[in-house]
Amino acid sequence: MAKNFRKSVNKQLGEILIERGVINRGQLEEALKRQKEKSMLLGEALIDLKYTTEEDIVQALTCQYGFPFLPLANYEISPDVLAAIPVNVCKQYCLIPIDKIGKSLTLAMDNPLNLQAVEDVELITGCVVQAFVSTTTDIKNAIKRYYEQN
Repeated sequence: MAKNFRKSVNKQLGEILIERGVINRGQLEEALKRQKEKSMLLGEALIDLKYTTEEDIVQALTCQYGFPFLPLANYEISPDVLAAIPVNVCKQYCLIPIDKIGKSLTLAMDNPLNLQAVEDVELITGCVVQAFVSTTTDIKNAIKRYYEQN
């Protein structure tokens, strides 16, 4: 039976992960408790409990909100594009610029729903942001690779 990958905005992250067979109801309940206790995002709690991976969370967010997934490991980013956003902004919001065409700037973000981050980047760059989702680890590794190589 084919899995349904259409946008599911009305579904919660936990429900999507259960439907995809990534976690079970008991694991979701335990993660929801951890989320409340430690004031963390549900995805962080699931990863912390080792019930899921960053990739599973990103794929579920892609399904939930329709943001395209962009793995960064083999992606080459031009120095001109990197110069558009200061490293402190990249670290603050866990994002990295990927491409720029005219006034359109493509970002990889671990949380593309962070409207403050999108607004700040648009203000800094004068560009319209197109957000892709990537894992926190991929983005942090890319920031190290491109901004902190010296």
